Amino acid sequence: MRVMHLTWTAIPALNVLQQVFLKYSAAAAPASDGASWLMQVLGSPWFLAAIAAEAACFLVWMTVLSELDLAKAFPLSAISYVLVMAAAWLLFGERVLPLQILGSGLILAGIFCIATAGRKA
Repeated sequence: MRVMHLTWTAIPALNVLQQVFLKYSAAAAPASDGASWLMQVLGSPWFLAAIAAEAACFLVWMTVLSELDLAKAFPLSAISYVLVMAAAWLLFGERVLPLQILGSGLILAGIFCIATAGRKA
């Protein structure tokens, strides 16, 4: 089961990488009309990196689902919300409000409850 824990931790990491790469690809595209901007984004190396991160995440996710109940696995992936917000703050200097921090704490508390549910004392 320890290997499964290590495998599962790759999912939030890959989700964060994907979102960071998408942010970089959107920010790197020069401002223009919709279709031209979209073509710039789709051709960006950052966008291609985001696609690779998503593909890797999909493969890891399928591995996790083969070993873990969906009802337990899916809620555990919610840690990505907290990590993406932290990455936005650290990498892009985005503002994080106290209510967002409170919400993140609630998400982490929920993850703890899900992860420890059913364990024998």
